[in-house]
Formats: sequence, C-alpha cells, structure tokens
Amino acid sequence: MAAQRKNSKNTLLLKTTALAAVAALAQGCAQTPAGSTTASLPASPSEASVAAHVATATRAASTDLKALLTLCQPAPAARPPQDALDKSLTGFINRPAPPPGQAFDNLYFVGADWVSAWAIKTSQGIILIDALNTQAEAAALIEGGMRKLGLDPAQIRYVIVTHGHGDHYGGAGYLAQKYRARVVMSEADWTMTETRLEFATPIWGAPPKRDISVKDGDRIRLGDTSVTLYLTPGHTMGTISPVFDVSAGGREHRAMLWGGTGFNFGKDVPRLDAYIGATQRMGAIAQSQRIDVLLSNHSNIDGSQAKLAALRQQPAPAANPFVLGTPAVERALAVMGECAQAQRDRFLL
Repeated sequence: MAAQRKNSKNTLLLKTTALAAVAALAQGCAQTPAGSTTASLPASPSEASVAAHVATATRAASTDLKALLTLCQPAPAARPPQDALDKSLTGFINRPAPPPGQAFDNLYFVGADWVSAWAIKTSQGIILIDALNTQAEAAALIEGGMRKLGLDPAQIRYVIVTHGHGDHYGGAGYLAQKYRARVVMSEADWTMTETRLEFATPIWGAPPKRDISVKDGDRIRLGDTSVTLYLTPGHTMGTISPVFDVSAGGREHRAMLWGGTGFNFGKDVPRLDAYIGATQRMGAIAQSQRIDVLLSNHSNIDGSQAKLAALRQQPAPAANPFVLGTPAVERALAVMGECAQAQRDRFLL
C-alpha cells in the first residue's frame, strides 16, 4: 500500500495505481510497440531468428538511434570476474567529467562521463535521479554541479535510485545523511542490495540504508511536480523507470528515463523475457501518454553530453535536441526489445 509522509516543507505521496498491464508484463504479452514486427516468444530460436530481430532493430533505429544498436551485439554468458570488473570500473570513474548542464527549464544534468545523474527542480525542492558511483563523485559532481548551475544541493528532498547497482546508488547514502534526503528504490532492489549484491566491489560506495520502497505505478510528489515510477525489470529485477513532465520554451513535454539498459547479467533467459515485456509495455505507455523525451542514466545511450553541448551553443528559440517525438521514443523502446529478443535467442540456441 502506498503511504503518505509529511514534513514541514513538502509532502510525499506514494500513490499506487491499478495497472492491468502488469499482468501482461508478467506473461510477456504486452502490446508490441511501433517498429517491432516480430513475435515476442518465437517457438524455435535459430540463427535466422537472431538475424531477423537484429534486422528489425536496425530498421527501427534508422539513422537517429544507432547508439542503441550496441545492445544487439552478443552479450557474455557469464558476469565478469572481480578483477575485470574492478579494472573496468576504475577506468570509467577516472574519465574526466563533463560540465553540468540544463536540459530543460526544470531538468539538469549533474553526472559523470560514464554514468548520469539528473536533478528535477520543483517548487518545493529537488528530486535527484541516481547518485553516481561514490561519495566523492556525489560531492564533486552532484553538489558541485548543482552549485555551478545555480541550484542548492541542500534542497535535495528525494534520491530516486533507478536500480541496485553501485554506479547509481554509490553516493545516495552520503546525500541522505548530509541533507536528510529520502532514498527511493523498488522493493526487489532494496532486497537485493540488503542480501546479495549482483556486483559487489569496494570501488563503489556502500548501498544506502532501506528507506522508501516503491511499487509499479507509485508516485513521488513534491510541490508542483509528480514523478510516476514504472517497474521495468530486466537489467535488474527491480529496475524502475521514472516518467515526469519537463518544459522548454513555454512548451510542456513528457519525459521517460529508462532505468536500466545493458544485458550484463549473463545467461538469464527469464530476465531477458522480463526486459522484452518491459520495453513492449512502456512502448504502449509512451504512445498513450505522448512521451516525447527519452533519457538514460548513461550518456552513451541518450547522447546527453552532445545534446547539452548543442544547447549551450544554440540560441534559445532553437529546437531542444532532447525532444525526440513520441514515434522516436516508441522506436527506441522497440530497438531495445528487439535486441533483447536477439540475445535471448542466442542463449537458447
């Protein structure tokens, strides 16, 4: 059951909605989004079915969504060994950070080169989506980035952690302790971080202490802003994808931040099935809600660094490069789903 929590300045409303699509997601039979023409559960996986899914993804990607086609490359059947994981993470974290930037009137990028954090400014404070790898990154890039953009990090009221991997929760505990920010994560991923981490490494900060647990369709409300949290399992089984409104040049847009993208969990066909169902379901939601902005928590997925650079250079009346249009958002979800189907069929061969 959703709960209400109040303090002197703001109100959190977690409002669970009854979504019939949840059952369809569990059964893998949600509506197929635009751009996807193949069945979600082929009877006989083959090299031909893999090629067909990749071809469908490639057509859906067209020329503007090619970055997503990296998902169609074969994924490893096993998770990386600890030393390889640590070496890779160290390399990612040591990359020079990009400058912070403003994507919309109420949305700001305060992330690293590899992993993103997004700040939603509301009339009663800030909702932060993800908290980077470590306390040091949270201090330098989230707090420091906010100050450069004219935001006060002391106004952070909530930290939404999209999934239970350390590159997204690493700085959450620090921000919660310093600013008394509430930390939000799905029940499945709270349990995972409390019991057996999928990726345990001393490079990341410790998982935050359990705070607010949300279910599919719950909402975080702060002042004039409402963020709906959809369960999109696959990358982790508790991945959540926030949907909220943004504005630019006097126009309102509907944004979705896809909460977990890559297939880094090894040969796990049920997780790929969950991922496929999530992309199909969210494709239908994108269509019904006219979602026209698709964001990521990794900038190589949504091209956020290049888009922010373009915004810094262009005059105010120019088109916002983050606004893709609803058909393009649907195509992006179709690309991810088709690549997941190709990977599932590779594992089933």
